[in-house]
Amino acid sequence: MIDEILQLDRELLIFLNSLGTETFDSFWLTITNQFTWTPLFLLILYFVFKEFGVKKGIFTFLFIIVLVAFSDQFTNLIKNTTERLRPCNTENLRGYLRQFTYKPGGFSFWSGHASLSTAFSVFVYLIFKGRIKYIKWIFIFPIVFGLSRVYLGVHYPIDITCGYIAGGIVGYTFYILYRKLFEAVFK
Repeated sequence: MIDEILQLDRELLIFLNSLGTETFDSFWLTITNQFTWTPLFLLILYFVFKEFGVKKGIFTFLFIIVLVAFSDQFTNLIKNTTERLRPCNTENLRGYLRQFTYKPGGFSFWSGHASLSTAFSVFVYLIFKGRIKYIKWIFIFPIVFGLSRVYLGVHYPIDITCGYIAGGIVGYTFYILYRKLFEAVFK
């Protein structure tokens, strides 16, 4: 059963990866770079201080830093436990995937890009829901960020899907913790 799921995962990756063209390669290489999203992060930082003021804003900003650090380290723990090779570094897939000079090392399961961007987006959405009209659009970030990883052949679709699920759980859990601490500190 698990072997069949993993085989379907490989086949789906090969299919999705083969849809790419050189025309869009530079776009997806740009999307996958975390620094590309700096304007989004700065906009969120602006909203944090605009909506919460200095003291509550600093508290919220520090909480986001802890969320990011936790999500990153938890993902590394899972990756180093499962040790699933990235598809771009798997010998028997090289002939089936589009080749890029961008080939990160490390392991594949689950996607840190997908989990961290989802955790961040869920948390940000929940703290700003009802305060900022278009905050739901924050979810474009993890969707596009995660898809870039399949396009580049550095993650399998299951890596992305599990990253989204894990990120959603982490983001929601941190929001609950944030609300309790926020109320305790500022009431």
